Amino acid sequence: MALACFGGCSLMEKSGDKDAEMKKLLDAPEPPEFIREAVAPRGLNPIRVTGVGLVNSLPGTGGPADPSGYREQLIEEMRRNDVKDPNAVLEQPNNALVTVTAVVPAAAKRGDRVDLMLAAPTTSNSSNLHGGWLLDTRMRMQQMIQGRVRKGDLLALGMGSVLTRGAVEGDADQLNRTQAYVLGGGVVQKSRDMGLVIRPEFKHVEVSKQIAAAINRRLFFFDGTTRRGVAKPVEDDFIEIEMHPRYEHSLGRYFAVLNALVIDQRRAARQERLTDLSMKLGDVSTAADAALQLEALGESAIPTLITGLENPNLELRFYAAEALAYLDRNEAVESLLESIREDSAFRHASLLALEGMNDPRASESLSSLFDVPSIETRYGAFATLHFRPDAGQWTTGEAIAKGATLHEVPSEAPPAVVVSTRKRAEIVVFGNCQPIDIETAILGPGGLVIKPSPTDPGTLRISRFQIGQQDRRTKTPATVAGLVRGIGSIGGNYADIVATLRLAKAKGYLKDQLAIDPLPKALRTYYRDEESSES
Repeated sequence: MALACFGGCSLMEKSGDKDAEMKKLLDAPEPPEFIREAVAPRGLNPIRVTGVGLVNSLPGTGGPADPSGYREQLIEEMRRNDVKDPNAVLEQPNNALVTVTAVVPAAAKRGDRVDLMLAAPTTSNSSNLHGGWLLDTRMRMQQMIQGRVRKGDLLALGMGSVLTRGAVEGDADQLNRTQAYVLGGGVVQKSRDMGLVIRPEFKHVEVSKQIAAAINRRLFFFDGTTRRGVAKPVEDDFIEIEMHPRYEHSLGRYFAVLNALVIDQRRAARQERLTDLSMKLGDVSTAADAALQLEALGESAIPTLITGLENPNLELRFYAAEALAYLDRNEAVESLLESIREDSAFRHASLLALEGMNDPRASESLSSLFDVPSIETRYGAFATLHFRPDAGQWTTGEAIAKGATLHEVPSEAPPAVVVSTRKRAEIVVFGNCQPIDIETAILGPGGLVIKPSPTDPGTLRISRFQIGQQDRRTKTPATVAGLVRGIGSIGGNYADIVATLRLAKAKGYLKDQLAIDPLPKALRTYYRDEESSES
């Protein structure tokens, strides 16, 4: 009897343990107030992908690639693409083996374009990549494991016209001749996933559902005629997040708003909470987070944010305006323009906020910044307009070379010329630049010779002499736009144009400002004065 009782008690204890475990699984933990207290982001880091490619069309500045792992990898790729006698191809002086690198950002979608970075390894024997064209190149994540290169999935394809560092910075340094960019030359082949990982103490299928529901109440879009939320609970500890169109180029802001959402809908928009956030919006120590929470609330927070625009403190007006812009309220426009003009610390974020607004006045406001003396403000506004569907009248340029454009932008500010080495090959001329005043000649790359016309004042004679090709000549007005068009008309590429502008500036022939990528920088520090700190 005692043994039987002992066995029975043991079974009862085991059964009780199982019941307790089952109860623990069924009882969801109480989630915290904010999503940010329960989750951590995943998939927000950029991914570096690499490959080995071939640059051709070089004017004899390539060279035979010595035996190496890079050569073996490229030969393997060439054979896969049915290239006949790849070894002979790699021996030609017009070809150069290069390593190719791209950075695929978080939230990238299939078909997105990214810049490529090229470098000729020492085994390639090439002396200069200027004038070359990168052939189709495959890029993957690659990692060295136990002495062997392990390759991941194909993540990007790349090709395009080569812009050497030498064309931009000068080629006195040999590395500048053999390191280069292909602007927008990479095409993403696989969309990147991102999401929220639920912390261990809140890991539960019900919590996952609650958080996803809180996100989808606030952030959704219409796929055809169907409304779809951006959050999908796929595990008890992971929620997949889709990019909302309004935040397409503002990933940091997007996740900051997600984190600022309140999980329990009953507590989300109570009047006492709005009153509290209104107070915090008026305090420099709490205003930034208060604006995010108000933006996360959505429409119910709009009156509070509009009131915030009346604050005499520039910083506090900026926080309110930024949140209103992402809620697509046109009341934000003037305050954001003021922030851009008044302090560089707010410039980058303000331009991002204006970029995605539906109101066409946002484009008109951005174009008004072309008259601001700051070149980074002017070009920052111009670059922002590229992403707006209603900005064609400002951003539709003139083709000047393969894949390159010229933009002449009216401006009352001091004239300036901008050269892009990011995303797109473009020359932007702001205002009426002074004539190109060449004393003798500019000897540019690729056999370019630019001289003033001795018989026709105010014009330039541009010639190009290349071995094995017919000489080409043209005559053009002695203006920045005329010089750029003239080089393109006789077969010059974007790298030739950039290098010639740099030489003209170095010699003093280009009198006005020449700026390379003068874009506003993110995460600048705002220095409060004593008065504003007390506001």
